[in-house]
Amino acid sequence: MPGNDSAPILVTGAAGGQQGSTGRHVVRLLREQGRAVRAFVHTDDARAAELRGLGAEVVAGDLREITDVLAAVRGVRRAYFTYPVTAGFMEATGAFAAAARREGLERVVEVSQLAASPEAGTPRMRLHWVSEQVFDWADVGAVHLRAGVFFENLDFLVTAARAAGSRQLALPLGGSDTVLPLVAGTDVARVAAGLLTGHGPGTDPVVLLTGQVLTVAEATATFAEGRGEALTYADIPPGEWRQYAMDLYRDTTTVEHLTKLWDLFRAIGSHHELYQVTESIERFGGEPPRTLADFTRAPARPQARH
Repeated sequence: MPGNDSAPILVTGAAGGQQGSTGRHVVRLLREQGRAVRAFVHTDDARAAELRGLGAEVVAGDLREITDVLAAVRGVRRAYFTYPVTAGFMEATGAFAAAARREGLERVVEVSQLAASPEAGTPRMRLHWVSEQVFDWADVGAVHLRAGVFFENLDFLVTAARAAGSRQLALPLGGSDTVLPLVAGTDVARVAAGLLTGHGPGTDPVVLLTGQVLTVAEATATFAEGRGEALTYADIPPGEWRQYAMDLYRDTTTVEHLTKLWDLFRAIGSHHELYQVTESIERFGGEPPRTLADFTRAPARPQARH
């Protein structure tokens, strides 16, 4: 690994949450390799104590607050940046990029979205493209992990439905043949850890991450089989989904993003050039991508929230 091996690697989003918990997985993977880790959390709670138990140095702060971020990046050469789908994303991007540039970081691996571009079909995807540009301009060796829909996001919906006594995965995705590009949060974390401890992706800083491509019917059947419970897919109107999602997520930014995302997938249907399993997961993560069947057979974990 170039640079100072003894310098801690900064990992944001380290406490984990409902949207993949990639930061927490990155901490675990780096500690398993014996790497020094500085784990950035929003609240110093029981999850932070667990990170200390892994041997990580824990710092608490607000990613949108430059003084907190400057203190966190001091003495760091490489960092992992992720931010939940909630308000404050660009403020956090700006603060982190500015702090990373000021402290001379050599690599920042950051989580983006699969189709991020100025012409992307959702506002959040377009915002992720802007975030990528900010990190590029900061000249901090940015690597952009453009990931598909996390298995964990679907799992959260399945778990919520079961808790409410429902046997339906209700989403506004149209027909059951609508296709979803999916990836395990653990695979995103493995790729991030590989890039944080090894060489970069080369001249192209964009790394596409899709581990499996399934129709919504196939994904639903996989959850049903893996969990040993009846489950069917139900297409519902976007307005009904939005009302349900507000009660579930209690975050306007999250709900608006997901509503636009499902609308985009419904409009695309079953064919898109990005709908393919990417070799980058095995190349940088060291193992073939995890399948949804493997994920559903694993013991369910409690869903923490940011």
